Amino acid sequence: MRFLFFISFLILLTFNTAAQNNFYKSELGFKSENDAYLGTKQDRYYTNGLFISFKQAFENKRDTSTKKIWSVSLGQEMYNAFSGQVTAIENIDRPFTAYLYLGGSLQWLKKNENSVKIETQIGTIGPDAQGEELQTFLHETVGFYPISGWQFQLNNEIGFNAVANFHYFLTRNKSKNLDLSLPIKANLGNTYSGLNVGILVRTGSLNPFYHSVATQSNVATKQQQNLKPQEFYFYLKPSLNFVAYNATIQGGLFRDDKGPVSFNPKRFVLAQDIGIAYAKNRWTANFTVVFKTKEIENLRKSEQYGSLDLYYRF
Repeated sequence: MRFLFFISFLILLTFNTAAQNNFYKSELGFKSENDAYLGTKQDRYYTNGLFISFKQAFENKRDTSTKKIWSVSLGQEMYNAFSGQVTAIENIDRPFTAYLYLGGSLQWLKKNENSVKIETQIGTIGPDAQGEELQTFLHETVGFYPISGWQFQLNNEIGFNAVANFHYFLTRNKSKNLDLSLPIKANLGNTYSGLNVGILVRTGSLNPFYHSVATQSNVATKQQQNLKPQEFYFYLKPSLNFVAYNATIQGGLFRDDKGPVSFNPKRFVLAQDIGIAYAKNRWTANFTVVFKTKEIENLRKSEQYGSLDLYYRF
């Protein structure tokens, strides 16, 4: 029902007849990820994520064919076992932990629609990431069950991580309402290390990848050419993730005492993203449903959650 409501909300937005202005230099917004968005009453594994970001386009006098964007972000990811109410350590099939970080990035977007984004993050897993406190607050606020299991969470470790996102344009049909692209994400650090490769399929009212929801690049320092008044499309993104290290599963890389319980991850994880994206004037909205295969061999169930993005430009 939540998904249908969100689709209806986006459709209503398309009736906004205000004049299009695609020249907004700055953007502020958030992303919220939670399994409760799917209405399945589950509360397991990757159970909550909250990310706040600010980005701004800046002049690129040496290379006018490339748009540049810098951004800063604050994020927290929260992980449970199969439930947020576990009283015995032997019932934990994924460690309780959170990852709290501050990040900064630079993005380069070419007129040929290829792009590169480099981000550095400093953060922590363990009690210092405030996962127990936030989940307790959320459950008390909405009247969910009492939290138990964080007494078994992973120990603290400061993380230094680098993330590289590459997006390669592949092809678009003659009607310009269907295209394919290749998103690649590489992580290197003591919290996450690995490689993710996917195929993005978009269909609908599409803008080029140098000014699109798909690449989070709707800010600019000058008027953008050859753009549609609004972007409104559905998308699929199957992907394969290679896991070299995941501290939210294995514990701190440089710690001998990782915590009461930790696991070895599966090296390859499949995911399928299904979503809808909208951008017009000052606003961007995006909703995604994510399905993933098991990250650990002994997980009781596979994973699924919803992701909601909302951004405002000025």
